[in-house]
Amino acid sequence: MATVEDLMLSKDKTSFQFENDLLTLPVPDLSNTLKKYLQSVRVFVTPEEYKATEAIVEEFAKGEGQYLQQRLREYAEGKKNWLEKWWEEKNYLEVPYSATLMHMCGPGQLRDVWPARDGTQIPRAAALLHYTVKFWEYTRKELHTPAFDGQGRPLSMYQYRRIFNTFRMPGIDKDRLVESFRTEREGDCPSHVVVMCKGHIFRLEMFGEDGKILTPPEIEVQLEKIKDKSISLGPAQGVPFLTSMERNAWAKTRSRLSSLHPQNEEILQIIGESIMGVWLEDGFIGDETHLVNMSFLGSGENRWFEKSYSTAIYENGLPFANADHAVGEGLMMVYIGSYIHKKLKESGAEWKGSRHIRSLPEPKHLQFVLDEQLMQTIDKAKEDFAALRELATAELREYHKYGKNYCKQKRLHPDAVCQMAIQLAYFRVHKRIVPTYETAPLRQFYHGRTEGMRTCTEEALAWVKAMDDPTVAGSQKLKLLVRAVTKHGKDFADASELKGCDRHLLALHVISQEEGRPTPALYTDPSFAKSGGGGNYIVVASCLGFTSIIGGVLPGCKHKNSIGCFYRINDNRLTFFVTTWNANEHVTSPRFADAVCNALDSIKELVDQNGVFSKH
Repeated sequence: MATVEDLMLSKDKTSFQFENDLLTLPVPDLSNTLKKYLQSVRVFVTPEEYKATEAIVEEFAKGEGQYLQQRLREYAEGKKNWLEKWWEEKNYLEVPYSATLMHMCGPGQLRDVWPARDGTQIPRAAALLHYTVKFWEYTRKELHTPAFDGQGRPLSMYQYRRIFNTFRMPGIDKDRLVESFRTEREGDCPSHVVVMCKGHIFRLEMFGEDGKILTPPEIEVQLEKIKDKSISLGPAQGVPFLTSMERNAWAKTRSRLSSLHPQNEEILQIIGESIMGVWLEDGFIGDETHLVNMSFLGSGENRWFEKSYSTAIYENGLPFANADHAVGEGLMMVYIGSYIHKKLKESGAEWKGSRHIRSLPEPKHLQFVLDEQLMQTIDKAKEDFAALRELATAELREYHKYGKNYCKQKRLHPDAVCQMAIQLAYFRVHKRIVPTYETAPLRQFYHGRTEGMRTCTEEALAWVKAMDDPTVAGSQKLKLLVRAVTKHGKDFADASELKGCDRHLLALHVISQEEGRPTPALYTDPSFAKSGGGGNYIVVASCLGFTSIIGGVLPGCKHKNSIGCFYRINDNRLTFFVTTWNANEHVTSPRFADAVCNALDSIKELVDQNGVFSKH
C-alpha cells in the first residue's frame, strides 16, 4: 500500500527544477482591463454615475493611461514578474496596522484522529512538530513533487521556500521579509525552532548530532523540560506582546531593544531565522468555533506575530496554525496541514518508530535584557493587545446537505455555487450587493501569487434579485443561476491568466505615484471605491481547496462592516470560516454563516425542483 510520502514526493524530479522555466508575467492589455473594470462598476452605480465613469475611463484610455501603460511595459522589460514587489509592498509590507490583523489562521481540524483529551498537549505537540519539520526537511531536499496545472504547465513552488525560516522585520513606513531558508544544495540553514510556554521563550534544536530529525518521543522529552522550566520561572518578561504593536511603533521599539544589549539582538536573530514557532497554550478548547477565535490572537504571551509560520496546541490537545500572509497564500498552510493529517491517519495517530532517546542538548531559555522604558512599553502593548482581542469574531460552520459530488452531478461548479450562496446570503441580510473579492491563482507565472476576481456581476445580481421574487418562475430562476455560474467560471478563468483588472490598475496607479504625476481621475472617481478599487471590498470570499484543512483571515481593515468568508469543498459537505468585526452594525459571524447555509438550501431546492441543465 502506498504511503503518504509515495504519493507526495517525487523520485525523478526536484521541487524547484521548473522555477526558471515558468512563464513570464505578461503586461495585461489596457483595453481589456478597462473593459473588465467597467463591467464590475455597473452593478454598484446609477446610470448617470456609470455614464460619468465611462467618460473618465475613455479619457484615461486615450491619454494618461497610454503613458502609464508604456511606462509599465518599460518597467517590466527584462523582469520575470513585474508585479511581485509592488503587490507585497502595497498590500502587506507598507500596511501600518498590527501584524495580528494580517495573520492567516487555520484550526487543526484533526478531531477525527485527535479528539479533545486532557493531558495530550505535549505528546501531540511533539507529533505536530516532528511532521512539520519533516515537511521542512523534504523542502530542503527538494523532494516535493513539482505541481502542474490542468494544461500541463508547471506551477511556481516558490512559496515552499518562504513559509519557513522567515520573519517580517518591522520598518518605519515599510517592513521587509528576512528569509533564511536554503535548500541542501544551496548551503546551511538554521534547523532550530522557537518554543513559547507561559510567555517564556526557548530555542530547541530539531536534529541530533547524527543529522536525523528528533522523533516524537524525543521532542516530547524536550517539551516537557520546557514546560516544567516555564512553570518554575514564574511570570515572563512579556516581550512577545511588542510584536502586536502597530508596525512603526514596533520598529522603533525593536531598534531600542536590539541596541540596548548584544544579547537582545542575538535572541531576535534566533527567533527570526528559526524554522517556525511553537506555542504551548494554556487553557482548554470547546468546539471548533472556540478554537478558531482563540487561534487568531490567543492570550498574546505565547505568540511572535511576525514569524512566517507557527503551530500551537491547547492543554486538551487541540491544535491550530498561523502564518504571515505576506510570505504567501493560505494554500501553504493547507499543504502542511494536509500532510500532517494524512500522516496521523496513516499511523493511527500513534508513533510506530523508535522510542530510544538520544543524548540531546538542553532547550535554551532566551531572556532579554530590559530597561524601565521597555518594560513600560510592554505594559502598554499588553493593554492594547487586550483591545485587539475584542475587535473581531469568527465562526466555523459545516454544511452537510451536499458538496462537490452533488454540484458535479448537477453540472454546477462547486466554487461558483459557494460564491453564489455568499452573494445571496449578503443580499438577503442587507437587501443589496457589495464589492466582493475572490482570489484567483497565478502560479503558472514566475513567483506568481494571485489576481483579484470581482464576483459581483450583473448576472449574479439578476439571480439574487429573482430568488425571493414570487413573480419569477422557478425555471427562470434556474436559468439565471446557470448564467451567473457560467459568468463566474469565465471570469475566474480570465483572472487566473491575469486578465482581471485589479493588479493592472494597481500597477498603473503605483507608477503614477512614484513619478509624482497628478492622480488620474479614474482613481478619484467615486465609482472606483464603490466597486472595490483601492482595497475597498466589503466581502472577501475565497476557496481553500478540496482537502481536510480550513482557514481564514480577519476581514478587510478599511470598513467596519467587512466580512471574510473562506470555504473548503469536500465530496458531501462544505465548510465555511466567517469573520466579522465586532463593530459591524448589521451582521455577526454566526448570523452570516446561517445566511450562507440557508442560501445553499435555496440553491438545492431550486435545482431539485426545476431539473438539471445538460449544458450551460
